[in-house]
Amino acid sequence: MFNRWILGWMVLTVVLQPCWADAFVPAHPGQVIETLPARGSHWLELRGLRQQVAAQPQALPPVLQLARRYIELGRAEADPRYFGYAEAALQPWLARQAADPEVLMLQATLLQNRHEFAPALALLERALALRPRLAQAWLTRAAILEVQGDYAAAGRSCLPLAKTAAPLVSAVCIDSVISLTGQGDAAYRQLQQALANANEASATDRQWAFTTLAEIAERNGDLAAAERHYRQALASAEANGYLLAAYADFLLDRQRYAEVVELLADHTRADPLLLRLALAERHLPQADAAAHTDALQARFAALRMRGDNRHQADEARFLLYLRNQASAAFALAQANWQIQREPRDARILLEAALAAGKSRTELRPVLDFLARAGLQDSRLQLLIAQFGGEGV
Repeated sequence: MFNRWILGWMVLTVVLQPCWADAFVPAHPGQVIETLPARGSHWLELRGLRQQVAAQPQALPPVLQLARRYIELGRAEADPRYFGYAEAALQPWLARQAADPEVLMLQATLLQNRHEFAPALALLERALALRPRLAQAWLTRAAILEVQGDYAAAGRSCLPLAKTAAPLVSAVCIDSVISLTGQGDAAYRQLQQALANANEASATDRQWAFTTLAEIAERNGDLAAAERHYRQALASAEANGYLLAAYADFLLDRQRYAEVVELLADHTRADPLLLRLALAERHLPQADAAAHTDALQARFAALRMRGDNRHQADEARFLLYLRNQASAAFALAQANWQIQREPRDARILLEAALAAGKSRTELRPVLDFLARAGLQDSRLQLLIAQFGGEGV
């Protein structure tokens, strides 16, 4: 559930030109570029699941189990290869004339991960037409609509979860949405109560709830509560990429750079986590900031060559803070805003606009959106104030 989502994009050659990079070459033979995960219990577990699929080629349950596990590991380890393995496992079943609704739902989850939101929503509609009580389909639909900024539709997608999902799952879904519509305090209190009553909730659901509480508290300006909830989330279950990135951003804002390095040193495979590691390292002596910055530039160039635009907001942040290219960062952040409208997307757009000397008039679309939503975020209000005028 943790990884948040993006819809379409604008082709901006002015952004693309400065970012092409040569292949990354290590400075010396002993330089560590990436630490690969050990082949432990996951490898043995996956081998067993693959053997079950091979032994029962016409049976769907082993395929679903394997695909779900791949997706879980992709999120937990921030390793995109697992998502590719999941898609390969599902492909033969997607090609069938009457695809199973759970196959459609899992494929939609994979499209969501790639930020291909329109086809993901279409698959979810098909899945729900076949099985209206498929809770995960409603949850994924709500997540996509929330990241697109369609809060009314996202809230409507949360409503069926009251009858089809665990109480905590339903609460996180609806409170996450309403927290973005001027009801941050109420959403925080409601979710706290739901979590206190969720004695039977799974570790991953509790982690999701704690992460959501942390983000709401941070937007509300209650930094002590935000940190407490981030730490509770980290202690609840194996940390996923979304949680690591969110907590790293919290630490970066507090200038706690050594803690970011400690948190992310073994998570350089995922581009968003490598970016946050490089942002911290540039403030520390004897760190690998230059090598990691060069690696990021090569990765972003490779993503564009593949037509993959899922990390536009992160690339805008890379351009602004690690390459000092404010105008290019602003253009890319604008393109990202057409796709994804989370508070973090508004933030990088406002930060890049300030650095590039843009006017309040040029920011009217994002300011109008924030005003209509009623979003309460102390970080955004500080940025908006720098453009003059009366709030959003």
